[in-house]
Amino acid sequence: MTTVKTDGVTLGVESFGDAEAPLVLLAGGTTMMSWPDVLCEAIARGGRHVVRYDLRDSGASTTIDPEAPAYTLRDLAADAAALARELDDRPAHLAGIGVGGMVAQVAALDHPDVFSALTLVGTRPVAPGPVDDDLPDHDAATMDRLFSRSMPDWSDRAAVAEFAAGGAEILGDDPVAARATAERTWDRTPGMEPAVQMANQLGMVFAKLDCSPRWRERLSELAIPALVVHGRRDPFFPVGNGEALAREISGARLLVLERAATAIRDADAGEVAAAMLALS
Repeated sequence: MTTVKTDGVTLGVESFGDAEAPLVLLAGGTTMMSWPDVLCEAIARGGRHVVRYDLRDSGASTTIDPEAPAYTLRDLAADAAALARELDDRPAHLAGIGVGGMVAQVAALDHPDVFSALTLVGTRPVAPGPVDDDLPDHDAATMDRLFSRSMPDWSDRAAVAEFAAGGAEILGDDPVAARATAERTWDRTPGMEPAVQMANQLGMVFAKLDCSPRWRERLSELAIPALVVHGRRDPFFPVGNGEALAREISGARLLVLERAATAIRDADAGEVAAAMLALS
C-alpha cells in the first residue's frame, strides 16, 4: 500500500499485478477494503494492473473533516479521473462498489476520454436520500435492525470488529469476513477520533456530500462496455437498482450473484473477475 498525490489530494492506493498491464481502477466504497483481496488477485492474474483506492476521508487518503466534507460527488469523480491519468496514459477500466459505484458513474460521464470500461457493483443510479419511484428502497425491516444498534466505542478495535460482524449478519453477508475487514480497516485508519473511525467503517461521510446534479438521465450517454454486478439478496440496495442500471446503460451486462447480499463473496470472485476481464 502507498499513496499517490494528484490534483492536490492524497489518495491511498494498493496495486496488484504488472504495472505495465492495462489498468483496472477500483474505487472504494468508501475504503479500498470493500474490494476483496481474492477478487483483486484474480483480475491481476488475468493480465491487468489492478489498483484499489480509498475515497477522501477514508483509509490513507486525505482526511480533513468527515462530519462536514468540503467537496462534492463530482470532486470524487474528478479524483478517479486524475488518479487514472496519473497511473496510466491509456484509458482505464473503472469499477465502483456501493457508494463508489456512484462515484464511478459520474466519473465515466464527466471524463469519457479517461475510461474504457465500467463495472458497477451493488449500487444504484441516484444519490443517497429519497429514491425514484421505480427503484426499490432499502428493506425497511433490515434497516430498522441495522440502525437501531448502539454505536461501538470507535477507539476499541474489538468492539468495532464485533459491530461490523453484527451488521454483516443482519445484511446477509459473511460476519467472519466482515470482522476481518473491519479489523484491517481499523488498523489503517488515521487517528482515533470517533468521526474518522466512523467514516472509515460506515462511510457515513457520503450521506453529507452534495451529490447534485442528478446523473441518472445521462446514463444513456455512456458509450463504453459496462458490467453491472448485484447480489440477489442485497437488502440495502435491492437488486432492482442493479437491474435499472443495466437497462439504462446501452449494452450493459447484468450479472446477478444469486447467493450474495451487499459484499462480494470470495466464492463469487472468480465469476466476477471473469466478467470484468471480458469487458476489455
